[in-house]
Amino acid sequence: MNSAYDVIVRPIVSERSYDLMEQGKYTFEVAKSACKEEIADAVEKIFNVHVVKVNTMNVRGKMKRVRYQSGMTRSWKKAVVTVADGESIEIFATQAAE
Repeated sequence: MNSAYDVIVRPIVSERSYDLMEQGKYTFEVAKSACKEEIADAVEKIFNVHVVKVNTMNVRGKMKRVRYQSGMTRSWKKAVVTVADGESIEIFATQAAE
């Protein structure tokens, strides 16, 4: 990958991801070609935290239908990043407080 911002696409904001934040786990959508080492380096570089563990999963697209046309939603890759104890990612912390 070229830069850390090419690896991390966006944070995932859902009820489950907010529950995982209490355990120090943060969820991101990442590039499909990114490996765990690249994801860990990108999170450490962007958010200045120490990454302990990275879990990844490929999310398959779902079948959708609009009237008579059927198609599929896009497939993407999700990463759950565990940071060291006592550290947090500030972007999520300010949103959770509000």
